[in-house]
Amino acid sequence: MTSRLMLLDTASLYFRAFHGVPDTVRAADGTPVNAVRGLLDMIAKLVTMYQPTHLVACWDDDWRPQWRVDLIPSYKAHRVVEARETAPDVEEIPDPLETQIPLIREALATLRLAVVGAAHYEADDVIGTLAERSPHPVDIVTGDRDLFQLVDDERDVRIVYTARGMSNLEIVTDAVVLAKYGVHAAQYADFATMRGDASDGLPGVKGVGEKTAATLLVAHGDLAGIRAAAAAGEGMSAGVRAKLAAAADYLDVAPRVVAVARDLDLEPLEARLPQLADPDVAAARSFAERWNLGSSMERAIAALS
Repeated sequence: MTSRLMLLDTASLYFRAFHGVPDTVRAADGTPVNAVRGLLDMIAKLVTMYQPTHLVACWDDDWRPQWRVDLIPSYKAHRVVEARETAPDVEEIPDPLETQIPLIREALATLRLAVVGAAHYEADDVIGTLAERSPHPVDIVTGDRDLFQLVDDERDVRIVYTARGMSNLEIVTDAVVLAKYGVHAAQYADFATMRGDASDGLPGVKGVGEKTAATLLVAHGDLAGIRAAAAAGEGMSAGVRAKLAAAADYLDVAPRVVAVARDLDLEPLEARLPQLADPDVAAARSFAERWNLGSSMERAIAALS
């Protein structure tokens, strides 16, 4: 079998599972387990379809890193639960999902799946680092288009995109990014910086949408080239130059916020990328019985065995 690494954007998947499986799915004590069951079914399907030899569940150790907030204070601000000014930021997560997150960690442990996070960084940054260093081809499973910037046809790094649901998975390569947005994957972070993203609290360049951003990148290569051309008064209308100038403070800092980190100080790569091993079947079945995970756990065991 050809080696292949699968990197799970775990939070992206368990949020989708939570909203896709009825919350009437509960354990005997009434605890909701719909996100746990849904995630197990996703893992079973993904492993069966794409046959990875290595798999890592990448984790948000810090969903809103302070260093990103320091650069752009609006970054994910709308997702913060109202709390005391001195309290750390807490992500707004529905209570029925929050109670399941420890169960998800335990379920992954019984399946002997590696879970990797990094202090002060998001799962995206863990994914970027592991993908950058991987000696294997890589499948990144996510519903977050921000990770399109990691697509690399030459190294066979692709996205398994879940935005349309697990029955309509899409393999995203450079050609797909180019067809969707008019830019190459290597240009996607600059494209996203200019376009902005309300879901992440990124304002973008006011008046510059996807079409204009793509046109500028085709003409000038990257954001640095665009800003240099604007400063020289070349290659774009006066109106576009004015919009870029008005957004200068944002453009000075946003690229660092938008760019996925690829150089985190993780443990040596091979130590972090164990080959898929047989699950601890006894522990997995005992855990499944306690929490009413039934056929979902059995499907995961079968796929990983």
